[in-house]
Amino acid sequence: MTYINLPNDQQRAISEIEVNALRAAVDKCLDEERVGPIHELRLSQCGPFVTSKLQAFQQAIGEHAKAKAYAKRERTRADALRAGSDLVHVVQQMKGRVETEHQEGLLFYIDDQIMPPFHLSKRLTVRIPFRWRPSPTAEWKSGQITFVYDFSPRPDYTQLLSKRKPSAAKSTRDLQDRLYEEWERLKMQALYSLREFFRKGGAGETVPEVFSVQPDPYGGRLNNFSCNFWQPK
Repeated sequence: MTYINLPNDQQRAISEIEVNALRAAVDKCLDEERVGPIHELRLSQCGPFVTSKLQAFQQAIGEHAKAKAYAKRERTRADALRAGSDLVHVVQQMKGRVETEHQEGLLFYIDDQIMPPFHLSKRLTVRIPFRWRPSPTAEWKSGQITFVYDFSPRPDYTQLLSKRKPSAAKSTRDLQDRLYEEWERLKMQALYSLREFFRKGGAGETVPEVFSVQPDPYGGRLNNFSCNFWQPK
């Protein structure tokens, strides 16, 4: 799963969408009460965020086309109008994201294709490679940072209250599931933190090779600031 980089095929598909053409297709779908006019835009290739809004719009058009009573048609048309507006808005958002990623890609790139280890321990680590340069004409430099987090799982009170003690194998599986969820959370926070560092103009040579993640002092879990290596502790 990627968090900060849109796949290249999605970027291309989103860039090819003309917002005015999309609005016209949405209006035509509403007028004709069918979804055919919007299929030509190939919105399904624009990623899950756009696809979910496309499906909602198609469903709304279908409900409106089936409606017979006046009151229901008024309601279903309003629903379809809202779904169409949501679809256009999301496409505009994604086009803005593509442009942002393009501009940021001139100065830095963070690899978010990071796979979890086959077996996880309570010491969780995420290594993130990156490259950067001070200007679009300068030479690229490469680096990496490893985030280290000592996870302390909270007791599972549902098991403590259970009359049957889980088997050792089940306990191991349950712990691995919890560790995997926490590892994914760590990866997400680490990627967002590193991106924010570069967005603020941070220089790649100042990124530490290793950073000890600081959990929330109250809850003992990761928060939005736990991976901010560039903020004073």
